[in-house]
This record gives sequence, structure tokens and C-alpha cells, in this order.
Amino acid sequence: MTKLTLKLLAVRIPEEIEKEIQEVIEREGLDKATVVRTLLELGISEWRRQTALELLRDRKVTFAKAAETAKLSLWEFADLLKQRNIEWVRYTLEEIEKEFREASAAEQK
Repeated sequence: MTKLTLKLLAVRIPEEIEKEIQEVIEREGLDKATVVRTLLELGISEWRRQTALELLRDRKVTFAKAAETAKLSLWEFADLLKQRNIEWVRYTLEEIEKEFREASAAEQK
């Protein structure tokens, strides 16, 4: 099991967010630090996914790079696009072939 190095983070939050955190604590039966870490991890994960989707939508990155940004496998990222009803194939045949070459190389790493 990998041991995590934990860093202290002090932050001021609105009272409403404190109430939301308390609700999670009560519902999940966990301590405050665990709940806040879990919520931060979920938020960061969602931020990565949103960022990757925006970059792909704006054609600033390839499909493979977007999946990497989201920290998802190519198949997981394809599923995310499907779940959110996002079409990403707006490419020429040459661009699609390039995407598949890059995706294959990324999967083999």
C-alpha cells in the first residue's frame, strides 16, 4: 500500500459550504478531514474532465491528449463523451488517422 504524504491546507469557506460538508459528514459517518479530501479529489477529477472536454471541443488538443488531461484511458474518455452526448469526430480522414496513430502509441506506453 502506498503511503501518502499529506500537506496541511487552510482555507476559508462560505458558511453554506460548511453546512454541505457537515451534511456529508453525517450521511457518510466520516471525519471532516476525510470528507474534505474526498470532495477535493472529486472536484479536481471533475475539473480535469471538464477541461479536457473543453480543450477537445475547441480543437486545442487531440483525443489522446484530452484523455490524458482527464486522467482517463482512451476507452473511459470515449465513454465520457458518449455519456455527455458530445461529438468530437469533426475531422478529415487524415486527422482521424493521426488521432488513431497517437492513441495507439499512448496506449502502448
